[in-house]
Amino acid sequence: MVDLISLLANKKVKVTEIPKWGTYLRKKWEDHFANHLDLHEKKSIYLDGFLWHVFSYEKREYLQKEKADLAFNNESKKSCYVFYQHSDEAFILENATGLAADDFLNEEDVYVVDKEFNWTYVRTHETGWFGPYFCRKRMSS
Repeated sequence: MVDLISLLANKKVKVTEIPKWGTYLRKKWEDHFANHLDLHEKKSIYLDGFLWHVFSYEKREYLQKEKADLAFNNESKKSCYVFYQHSDEAFILENATGLAADDFLNEEDVYVVDKEFNWTYVRTHETGWFGPYFCRKRMSS
């Protein structure tokens, strides 16, 4: 995380730590990207273990791998949240226009989402096999 903060600071991205927001942001992410699943479906794909299972279990439309990176790179990014699956650390990124998929190469189970939760980019600990993923709340392609 320290490397990520330094990398982003060098890109003139304003990084604000929001400690203990991880639980809140994970729940909000689930409400926006997995709200079409009932409790039984969520349990059957182990969503409580990894939110990105909504993609790996094909329960939601998404882009993967190079297409995900490209979509994320092309997405308008003014300000967004960054949070992790197994940590309560989270960040607000502002002036994030230059944010790119490559910035997250050394991160695992990290979620990037715009402040309105219209899109998300996820880098998993199994990137290459599963992910990275990109999803818009309403996918058009």
